[in-house]
Amino acid sequence: MRTVELGRTGEQVSQIALGCMLMGTLTDEASSFEMLDRYLDAGGSFLDTANCYAWWPAPGNTGGESESLLGRWLARGGRRDQVFLATKCGARIPDPEEARGKTWEEVQARFEGASGDTIRRGIDHSLRRLGTDHVDLYYVHVDDRSTPLTETLSVLADIVRAGKARYIGWSNVRTWRLERIRQLCDRHGWPAPVAVQQQHSYLRSRAGLDQKSIVDGEQLDYLREHEDLTLIAYSPILKGVYDDPEKRQGHDIMSPYEGPDAEARLAALTALAAELDVRPTQLVLAWLLHQTSPSIVPLIGPRTLDQYDSAMSALDVKLDAAHVERLDAAGA
Repeated sequence: MRTVELGRTGEQVSQIALGCMLMGTLTDEASSFEMLDRYLDAGGSFLDTANCYAWWPAPGNTGGESESLLGRWLARGGRRDQVFLATKCGARIPDPEEARGKTWEEVQARFEGASGDTIRRGIDHSLRRLGTDHVDLYYVHVDDRSTPLTETLSVLADIVRAGKARYIGWSNVRTWRLERIRQLCDRHGWPAPVAVQQQHSYLRSRAGLDQKSIVDGEQLDYLREHEDLTLIAYSPILKGVYDDPEKRQGHDIMSPYEGPDAEARLAALTALAAELDVRPTQLVLAWLLHQTSPSIVPLIGPRTLDQYDSAMSALDVKLDAAHVERLDAAGA
């Protein structure tokens, strides 16, 4: 596996990041350890988790299960120096049982947010679960507009100065907010984000969509102009809908994309995948790996070892410039 530079930090991370969201809940410990071992053995280094992963799979899950599992895996293998470890704060739910059965809007209203006190507690609790004295990348998980940015950023700067995090990132954030964050960091001499984690895939969001979490044309343009930011693309294969036309029908993951543009891009993707004898999901990941402007690190989140193997096989898909151009040009 190749490595890519994270922003302009000089830090090299693997070109595919491994999302550990379901480890310790839907993915059992033995399978999780096997997946992590395989990933590192394949040259992977970039592990992604959060303090809220994962409270929702079943009653009794509280969030923190993923970080705790990673802590046990790191302690067992002594591989902390081999990984670039990212976690997040801001989307934890104080009372998961009370939030079960709520709408997504109601759940979001219960997020812990990004106040100074929340971040201070959050990093210490995460480090304890992870069994380490620092993380390499610490994200604000969901942009919190109820807390002054100066409060959030000054505390993040304190965390970096204390050595508890090496770099900071932001997730689920609008472009104008990202620019404001960067301006404040420049004004006060605070560490600025080096990574932006957003939902991003081959399909493009439909016209008129009002969505802070999905990359749109404006955000892509912004990232092309700011090479000190790397886009970490979550949900790159959209829960596997690329491979199954029936699964796409009525699936909630398709709602932001449906329309003529998506239909045209799906047709181009499906045709080229058949020509290359690969699955569309593998082709999507291979296409993302060929994107250089902006720099993109796809974040896979497999639940099973079979899903892991399928995603990693994208590294073996050979695309030439004509293939990439053909996929780039598709659309209504």
